[in-house]
Amino acid sequence: QVQLVESGGGLVQPGGSLRLSCAASSNFFRLAAMGWYRQAPGKQRELVAAITSGGSTNYADSVKGRFTISRDNAKKMVYLQMNSLKPDDTAVYYCNKERGDPWSWGQGTQVTVSS
Repeated sequence: QVQLVESGGGLVQPGGSLRLSCAASSNFFRLAAMGWYRQAPGKQRELVAAITSGGSTNYADSVKGRFTISRDNAKKMVYLQMNSLKPDDTAVYYCNKERGDPWSWGQGTQVTVSS
């Protein structure tokens, strides 16, 4: 069973920054397109950023220009640098495969943007 462990969330003021990290236990990590998802209270989980095994990236319009996804295949890690945070970015953030059957979801990491 693949384990995904997200970290790096917290409380930040509007305009602030956070860097999220995700550790994966799968030996197939380097082959998987990975994504960062978020789920706000009362809303469906949405994909906000994705990165292919080769490093190509894609972003939801709502975060484009503010968030940057990256990965380190040797460490089996994926990261999300979040800048210029807004209250609407408040959510629990998860990482998982961007396509195909997802691995088991981790516990996520809470990001709260508030003054």
